[in-house]
Formats: sequence, C-alpha cells, structure tokens
Amino acid sequence: AAFLAITTIYAETGSGFVVPSASAKAGVEAMHKSLAAEWSKYGMRFNVIQPGPIKTKGAFSRLDPTGAFEKDMINRIPCGRLGTVEELANLAAFLCSDYASWINGAVIRFDGGEEVLISGEFNSLSKVTKEQWETIEGLIRKTKGS
Repeated sequence: AAFLAITTIYAETGSGFVVPSASAKAGVEAMHKSLAAEWSKYGMRFNVIQPGPIKTKGAFSRLDPTGAFEKDMINRIPCGRLGTVEELANLAAFLCSDYASWINGAVIRFDGGEEVLISGEFNSLSKVTKEQWETIEGLIRKTKGS
C-alpha cells in the first residue's frame, strides 16, 4: 500500500504568515518518515510531495485576488512559471504506483527550482551581462596561479 501526503515547501523552510499551516504540515512530514521506517516491513510506503506555487482558482482567489503577487512568485522560479495541477497529479500517481515501489520515506520538493534559486548565495550572478562576465573572466585570468 502507498500513502502520500501533499504538504508545502514551507513545511521545511518556514515562512512568514503561515505558522499554523507550516507547523502542522511539518508534523505530517515527520509522521510519514517515521511510519516509513516502522511499517515498510508490512509492504507499506509513505512519501510526501512538497509543492511550490501551483495556480488554482481556490488558492489564488483568496491569497492573490488582484494578481499582484503572481509575477513576483514567477520571478523566483527558475522554470519561469507556476506549476500545474496536472503536473502534481502525475507525480502523485507515479509515487502511488508500482513503478515507485522502492521509493519510501521520501520528501519530494516540487517547486520548479524555487528553493535552490532563493537559497543560493551567488544566484544573483544570473543578472550579470555578457560584458560584465568578460570583465570578471579577465580579472580571474590575471590572478591564475596566485
């Protein structure tokens, strides 16, 4: 049997304005990992999906009714777009299928790369122009061997 929880990326990272939700979902993640360790011997698998921003009518009509935050969200995602419900459903179906029979106790971040972009110290280098890169390269070449 396969058990799947769908939580959120901020269950792991935390975030402002979501203390009750983040705390509860972090508990669900810990429970699934613990159950995976304890109940696998009975053929049970427990996994978690942590989706990032996925545009749904329900969520966005409440959290972003004017659309003011959507562009900011997209700018934080290297894939350049929000996730879709269909993509989430495909991952969920896979994790519950026999094709994923050896995946157990996993927490899968499903965020288009948002976490790695916002947590990297040097990710702002993606804004460097070609000319600036040439200057940087020239400086690096001058210091080789030092």
